Amino acid sequence: MQRLKAIIVKEAWALLRDPRGRITLFVPPLIQLLLFSFAATLEVKNTDVGYLDLSSGVESVEILSRLEASGNFDEVRRLGSYDELQDAIDQQQIIAALVFDQQFDRSVLSSKPAAIGVVLDGRRINAAQIVSRYISEIASSVGMEAGPARTTGPPSITRSWFNPNLDFIWFNIPALACIIVSVSALSVTAQSVARERELGTFDQLMVSPLRVHEILIGKIIPPFLVAVLAGLVFVVAAPIYGVPFTGSILLFVLGLSFYALALGGFGMFVSSLSKTQQQAFLGSFVITVPIVLLSGFAAPIANMPDWLQPITYLIPARYFLEMSLGIFLKDMPLFDVLGLLWPLVLLSIATLGTSAWLFRARME
Repeated sequence: MQRLKAIIVKEAWALLRDPRGRITLFVPPLIQLLLFSFAATLEVKNTDVGYLDLSSGVESVEILSRLEASGNFDEVRRLGSYDELQDAIDQQQIIAALVFDQQFDRSVLSSKPAAIGVVLDGRRINAAQIVSRYISEIASSVGMEAGPARTTGPPSITRSWFNPNLDFIWFNIPALACIIVSVSALSVTAQSVARERELGTFDQLMVSPLRVHEILIGKIIPPFLVAVLAGLVFVVAAPIYGVPFTGSILLFVLGLSFYALALGGFGMFVSSLSKTQQQAFLGSFVITVPIVLLSGFAAPIANMPDWLQPITYLIPARYFLEMSLGIFLKDMPLFDVLGLLWPLVLLSIATLGTSAWLFRARME
């Protein structure tokens, strides 16, 4: 225990004394928390749309008024011709343009089929799809009010569970707890052995009375604590952003701990292969990108190609992301947490075991 305590204290001091280590430890998580919480959003705001109204009737004016009042667009711009519409789209002055033909109002009022032409800027595909949905919802509501005889049933009542107002930040804070912990844990762990090699102290470590497993534990514990503390920062910050934390803090810490251990195994694997801290940083970046993309944060796993979805079972962020969202927003029960926890336990054993084998091989 004395040897283990000594190596843990040594690694902690090495992490805190190194200027690059301190920057990696404190600056990126704070910047990511402050910026990404609002920047990582799928909402479309502060954009402009245009319209070419050849009808100039009551119904087209009503649709345009609702677009302006929706708060999703800065300006609803009038266009005088098809050429002006094309130029506005080409120069990215607007993201979408509505076209009302001459018979539009007459068709709506007489309960006949009426269509709105919508031209979208396909270069911004995600935003264009969301804008198209906004326009369709507003147009449908106006059509139902103008021609109630065309409705086939009672109006539907929509209710969103776990996020009543569909506020994107309710998703961002729990999700970023997973992503930022990944970045912090991997970057710190990946530099541990590489730092020893670069500073020339690795040979001293090899001839010390420390055993291999003691060296590994000593190098894993400080990054593990960094990852756990980074995750708890989001629990503390959630009320500041107006995000509820409805679940058990103990279950969250339990899942976070095994997630940090799995990431520590990945980081130690990279560190054992690297000779310099620069190589370790690049190696951790190579691992971080797939973890983020395959976790379900950027895109739902169900939308990925069939051949790619099985690979996500090897990504620890897949399990902790779902666990974090569940504990934050819907008070995920113990049984469901355990269903996501056991894969993290297996991944922790696998990654730590592999990194221990590689570290021993490199020492020999």
